[in-house]
Amino acid sequence: MKRLMTLALLLALFQSCERETIRMEGFKVHGIDVSHHQEEIQWDSVAQNAITFAFVKATEGSTHRDKLFATNWPEMKRVGIKRGAYHFFRPQTPAEEQALNFIHFVDMENGDLPPVLDVEVLDGSDKINLITQMRTWLYMIELHYGIQPIIYTNLKFYNEHLSGHFDEYPLWIARYSYRKPDLEDQKDWLFWQYGNRGRVDGINGPVDFNVFYGNKFQLDDMVLKPKQILTMNN
Repeated sequence: MKRLMTLALLLALFQSCERETIRMEGFKVHGIDVSHHQEEIQWDSVAQNAITFAFVKATEGSTHRDKLFATNWPEMKRVGIKRGAYHFFRPQTPAEEQALNFIHFVDMENGDLPPVLDVEVLDGSDKINLITQMRTWLYMIELHYGIQPIIYTNLKFYNEHLSGHFDEYPLWIARYSYRKPDLEDQKDWLFWQYGNRGRVDGINGPVDFNVFYGNKFQLDDMVLKPKQILTMNN
């Protein structure tokens, strides 16, 4: 009987992951995040679907660069979607090299959302090394762009590895549920990725759905301002 119950739970979980994500009610600001996995995007159509912001993958590790970033980045600005770029973090790769990969590839402008550090894997690293490497990346990115980065991770990873650290950084939490993320250290989050099977005109296939915990004016307060643009000697 226990085995049958376990199988039933696994089947229910699988089906929930495959079910189309319905747009979350109760939030004023909605957004998506994309990468080359979404292939070519028709951003004019996306902009007509009440999408206020979008994050796009830029880099990963010390050398990888998303093949469609150079297309998505200017298109997001052209259609008036508030844009942000993220870096997928590899804890076993020197953080300095990863930060420079992002810096050399992403030109930010006034009105852009802060850079995002996407942390989801340990890659065999331990917690101390993970946190140390993250701090190096975050410091270099803030020094270069003059704006505090956002940390993205899923709820389980945050509670197991990051809880109690990085209190000064805004959080973007993934939890595929209609229940809001409940962080172990009671820290507030600003962005919530609540599903990965959303459908939006202009994107052929599923896309991650997100909400911002605030209104459009508060989102505007987060963006890069003219006085924040700095330069860094490479």
